[in-house]
Amino acid sequence: MIDFDEAYKKVLQHTFDLGVETVALTESTGRVLAEDIKADRDFPPFDRSTKDGIALNYEAVEKGTMTFDVQGVLSAGMAQQTLPHGPNCYEIMTGAVVPNDADTVVMYEEVALENGTATISKQPRKGQNIHVKGNDEKFGAILLKKGKRISAADIGVLASVGKAEVEVKRNPKICVISTGNELVEVSETPLPHQIRKSNTLSLAAALSNENIQATSLHFLDDREIIEKELKKALKHYDVLLLSGGVSKGKFDFIPEAMEGLGVRKVFHKVWQRPGKPFWFGVQKEFKTVVFSFPGNPVSTFANYHVYFLPWLSKAMELPAVEHQVILDESIQVDPPFVRFVQVTVHWERACLRARPLKDGGSGDLTSLSKSAGFVLLRPKAKAYEKGELVTFIPTRHIV
Repeated sequence: MIDFDEAYKKVLQHTFDLGVETVALTESTGRVLAEDIKADRDFPPFDRSTKDGIALNYEAVEKGTMTFDVQGVLSAGMAQQTLPHGPNCYEIMTGAVVPNDADTVVMYEEVALENGTATISKQPRKGQNIHVKGNDEKFGAILLKKGKRISAADIGVLASVGKAEVEVKRNPKICVISTGNELVEVSETPLPHQIRKSNTLSLAAALSNENIQATSLHFLDDREIIEKELKKALKHYDVLLLSGGVSKGKFDFIPEAMEGLGVRKVFHKVWQRPGKPFWFGVQKEFKTVVFSFPGNPVSTFANYHVYFLPWLSKAMELPAVEHQVILDESIQVDPPFVRFVQVTVHWERACLRARPLKDGGSGDLTSLSKSAGFVLLRPKAKAYEKGELVTFIPTRHIV
């Protein structure tokens, strides 16, 4: 049995380089960039009009000219034109290239058009309503740094520099495994002594939020079957996430099976609740990392968020992020266990506050749908007081 901080440290010590792959731009949302994205030209690439109106040379205004001869109409997508010398202008639409020798755009609201002439109603400011070439970014500037998770807004940037394909960190191949004779398919009607599978489906759904499509398997409580199927999984996957079979029951064969397959136990059992029987190991030959969580739903869900997601972030070379909340109630945490307490949260005066959720323990599956996450509380002599700031591990998006 080891303490929580040691277990957490050991898990993060066993990350590995996932490598890089190239994916289509349309499939890159949510993936982690593995290359710096640079501007392939100035942004914007030309002086562009930000208003519908007329483009003119401000020197004419300085000389007292307020009426200009219209030379034509410019729209977005047209090649650049040249403004003839003299009291001339072009009508110009938003997004169009400002013509050579024009340096100011006056919007239609300040222009009267009549018989091929445009008269401005008030003195403009030189350079107004023009988005100057290179004003946003210069050629060669880094627009997106590697190690960033690609957002919908980033897709627009990638498209603008012609990245039809993008280098991203490879997602780990993950297999989610449940064990137990008591589990039946979701579509089945369970007998009084049976329950429907839920943990593997919850884990697979959580992984899909990370843009990872996991394979799901189920093993009966038979040591021979478990060893045979685990051997196959260890060869084909980077990570195994198991739920169940790691406690001290006579049918909990996972630890022994792992040892027989050359999976080195890093630790088994942590001073924490829920999830005390958590087993973690590595198979060096196949470079497979094994997270074997207790079978209770809350234990599995807590350990996934507390240990696996930080492991994944480090493997992806994403920065570590710590969330905090203010307690709305006092909580007593006696030694020696670290507690992961389910909470609901709400905003109050721009502060996120948490209230402990009354649940039925680590087997209370329905409590997970009510909670926003867990607060991580280390044991101490005095209770955590109302108003105290504590670590928060969200399990859903917090609005």
